This record gives sequence, structure tokens and C-alpha cells, in this order.
Amino acid sequence: MKNYIIKRLFLTIPMLFSITFIAFSLTTFIPSDPAEVALRVNEIIPTAEAIEEIRIELSMDKPFLIRYANWLNDLFHLDLGNSYINNNRTVIGEIARSLPATLTLAFFAFIIVIVVSIPIGVLSAVYKDSYFDKIIRLIVFIATAMPNYWMGLLLMWLFALEFKLLPTSGATSLLHFILPAITLSLNFIALYVRLIRNSMLDKMKEDFVFYLNVRGIKQISIILKHLVKNSLQTSINALGMSIVLLIAGTFVIENIFAIPGIGRLCISSIFNRDYPMIQGYILMMGFLFVFVNLIVDIIQVYLDPRLKKGVKGL
Repeated sequence: MKNYIIKRLFLTIPMLFSITFIAFSLTTFIPSDPAEVALRVNEIIPTAEAIEEIRIELSMDKPFLIRYANWLNDLFHLDLGNSYINNNRTVIGEIARSLPATLTLAFFAFIIVIVVSIPIGVLSAVYKDSYFDKIIRLIVFIATAMPNYWMGLLLMWLFALEFKLLPTSGATSLLHFILPAITLSLNFIALYVRLIRNSMLDKMKEDFVFYLNVRGIKQISIILKHLVKNSLQTSINALGMSIVLLIAGTFVIENIFAIPGIGRLCISSIFNRDYPMIQGYILMMGFLFVFVNLIVDIIQVYLDPRLKKGVKGL
């Protein structure tokens, strides 16, 4: 087990460096000159002298590899530079300011996904081809096909404008996160209901279920202690990665519901061509994917005895 963790950690290092290289290359291979963009964003006339001055200030007059090495050194010191929009605001500071709202939204959405998808997926498998199962499959199909921004507008119209129960924008209280969290979770609920249902149906065909029935063990015990447990193990990887996907998928929802999170910051940075901020967003999301994937792999090896046997020789 320890050897497997060490090996995975070593494999993580080149992945992290690849992410940093991609993020840094953004300012090199983009069609527009970052120095000119920085001047235009601050409403300064981009004369040749001004552009050259900014290029020297941003160290863009140096070779690519030297700039990349200097940028990596700054990254190790948690310095990603300043925003083009406001030179007094650092990239790290803006991300730290915006991240709590995004994490709160993703947390509530993840709780909704777990609480709703697991029992519905299990019941849909247990009562296969019943009216309940057919209705759930129809709802899952509709939820999968419907874009979350459209669902967000419908929920906003229904619960905010018609019933006047929930606020439509902002993040000053927990009530502001209810509609965005539901909107964000719907596609994931549809995905995991289908995933858990199919996994349960596959497990029901295995020999251990037959032997448990022969031994006279109650159906409720077979379902809860054996089928659900084994079915969820096959879904742990997807459930774990959904945490990052929820965070990455908030940029649309945050703009619809005017939540000042990392997704809204990313969208405004793209429109304003704030390249240091975009670099910071790419780095954060890439690192999250790598580390969450690492943690999920370790958890799977710990929970699944078959995988434990497979990694003893590593």
C-alpha cells in the first residue's frame, strides 16, 4: 500500500509540471500581445514605447524558458502576479477572495447529489421495470438532456418570481445558495442515479447474491449490507471526481445567480483578457483534478481488497 502511494505521488509530479507549462504557455501562444492587452485594459494608448516598457516590466523580453523558470519560482512562493484590471490586486488574493462562495455552492450541490441519487438509484434497481423505475428513468433522461442554465432560469422564475420563496442573486446567506445548488446538482443526480442503478443490477446477477439468498438472509440485509456497499465502491471514482467537476461547473451558475465565486471571476477575466487571472484559474483547476484523483485512487485501493492484492507487488 505504501509503495503504491509513493508511486502515485511520483507520477503526480510530471502531471503538475505539465499543468504549469500549459498555463504559462497561455501568454506566449495567444494571438494578441499581453503587453498591449495590459495597456488597453487600463485604458492607456498602446504606443510602441509603452508596449516595450510593459514587456520589460513583465519580463517578456527574455527567452521563453527563462521566463518559465522565473514564473515557476514565483509560483513556489505563491506569487502569480497581479491582475491586469487592477494592478493592486494579486491573483492569489482574488482567487482566495472568490473561492469560499464557490466551495460553499459546490458543497451544497454535492450533498444534494449524494442524498438524492443514492436512494433513488437503489430503489430504481430494486423495483426494476416498475412504474417508479420508468418514471425515474424518464426524469433522468429529461434532466440529462436539459442544460443547467435553462433549468436555473426555470427554477428562478418558479421559486423566486412566482412563489417569491427564494432570492435570485447574491451570496449573503445560505438561502442564496439553494437554487444554484439545486441547479448545479441536477445533471449530476441524473448521472449517478443511472450509474448506481446499473451497478446494482450488475451486482444482483453475481453469484454471492445467489448464495446469500440460499442462506435465507433477508432481502433488506442483502440490499443494504452487500449490494449497496459493493455498488458504491464502483462509483467512488466518479463520485470523487464530481467534487472537482462541481467546482469547475459553477462558472455558468455563478453568472446566472450573480454569485461572486471563482467561476464568475474566470468569466470576467476572459472577457477582460486578464491573462494572469486566467492562468491562476487553470492552475487551480488542474491541481484540484490531479490531487482529487490521487486521493480517490488511494481510497479505492484501501476499500477494495482485490485492488489491495494487486498493489502489493508495486
